[in-house]
Amino acid sequence: MSNMTFSDDLIEFIKIAEGCKLTAYQDSAGIWTIGYGHAYVHEGMVISQDQAEQLLRNDLYKFQLSVNNLVTVDLTQGQFDALCDFAFNCGSSNLQSSTLLKDINSGNLADVDVQFPRWDKSGGVALGGLLKRREAEDAMFDGNDWRSILNG
Repeated sequence: MSNMTFSDDLIEFIKIAEGCKLTAYQDSAGIWTIGYGHAYVHEGMVISQDQAEQLLRNDLYKFQLSVNNLVTVDLTQGQFDALCDFAFNCGSSNLQSSTLLKDINSGNLADVDVQFPRWDKSGGVALGGLLKRREAEDAMFDGNDWRSILNG
């Protein structure tokens, strides 16, 4: 178990990837969401920009803890942030059961590039936006330029 903390890069990553909606909406899986991807809220809910920022940070603290508990090897900051975003977007339980995590914990980093893009579906349907996000996470994991992927 490590004790890493998410970085400002991850905050920027999620803000770009999610966008911010101050009124509750249903995401691609039909889950009521608000702010920067804060899930399981109720229809009609409205928040302020400050509340959206706080919800994002609160959510990330939870996923930071999950990644710290699940990963058994040393990570770079970019690797840690990429896994925190993956857990934030896909869920900690999906990270826990993934081949992605198994490859990382076994030191098989060569296959990580193959694992991220496998998680491009919502409700069984491949979504271009999710593939783009997985490609950006993979770039972040590898220490490469993820901004051009998310902004492109």
